[in-house]
Amino acid sequence: MNVGVCRIELRLPENQSLKGKRRVIKSVITRLQNNYNVSVAEIANQDLWQLATLGVTCVNNHRRHADETLANVVKFILENYPELELLNSEIEVFPAF
Repeated sequence: MNVGVCRIELRLPENQSLKGKRRVIKSVITRLQNNYNVSVAEIANQDLWQLATLGVTCVNNHRRHADETLANVVKFILENYPELELLNSEIEVFPAF
């Protein structure tokens, strides 16, 4: 069993409020959960209205598949949310047990 972890730092340059940020981030989180069966949470910058940091995790039998899933998550955000600017993304896959 392998656990994949991804940290995604986003900038919302056109956003003007925390309420607007929550609307966008909630949409991203819901779509990622539905499309990729991953766990997603906003893990940092909750009080900043133009920055968001998401943590994404998945569990899989194969290391390569976990890595591909998380790479596809980053690609999905880039392709489906052109209003978001990707500042950084990091992916790590760890063997468990």
